[in-house]
Amino acid sequence: MTAPLTELTAALRERLAIISDDESRRNPDRHSARLREVSEKIDRLEQSLPPKIDPQLRHFLQRRSYSKALELLETSNA
Repeated sequence: MTAPLTELTAALRERLAIISDDESRRNPDRHSARLREVSEKIDRLEQSLPPKIDPQLRHFLQRRSYSKALELLETSNA
């Protein structure tokens, strides 16, 4: 897996961790800010990917199907 894909995988995992963080949800403003920050990071990483990535991965990222994108990255060499 290339460095950009490794970074993208980490950011997608971070997003899921934030979503499931009960402690974080107790402060809705901070929780929303954390989600916004990681989502912006995912967008930046997506833009930095080479044009010839797996079309299914590109589709999942464009549709914000981040769980599916993460699953694809973890089970293949996208």
